[in-house]
Amino acid sequence: MPKNKGKGGKNRKRGKNEADDEKRELVFKEDGQEYAQVVRMLGNGRCDAMCIDGTKRLCHIRGKMHKKVWIAAGDIILVGLRDYQDDKADVILKYMPDEARLLKAYGELPENTRLNEGIAGGLDEEDDGAADDYIEFEDEDIDKI
Repeated sequence: MPKNKGKGGKNRKRGKNEADDEKRELVFKEDGQEYAQVVRMLGNGRCDAMCIDGTKRLCHIRGKMHKKVWIAAGDIILVGLRDYQDDKADVILKYMPDEARLLKAYGELPENTRLNEGIAGGLDEEDDGAADDYIEFEDEDIDKI
């Protein structure tokens, strides 16, 4: 029986979120780059993204980020535009939720952009409407059913 000479399985290839805690410097867009919001994930390292300039582009997730930085629908990303294809772009960077809020505060993102606040952010907005979800039945209504 041969000895295993590899360094591990597929879990070793995935990224370790060791640098997740520390703050990183906020990266602004340069020439040939644009901010975008992910509309949906397509698989095979691709996603549909609506850029801030109003164009919907097919974005390719670069190999350095593939299986290490998880991108979901609603995330704010920085894409590199292609000179030869206007309808395609490359994902350069994914902004964390607090970085996306800072970009909006600095005026880099338009005010009408809905940031993906996560589960906790969505619950705060809908707390006052939660009381309307319950319907009270009286005993007579139950008998009719």
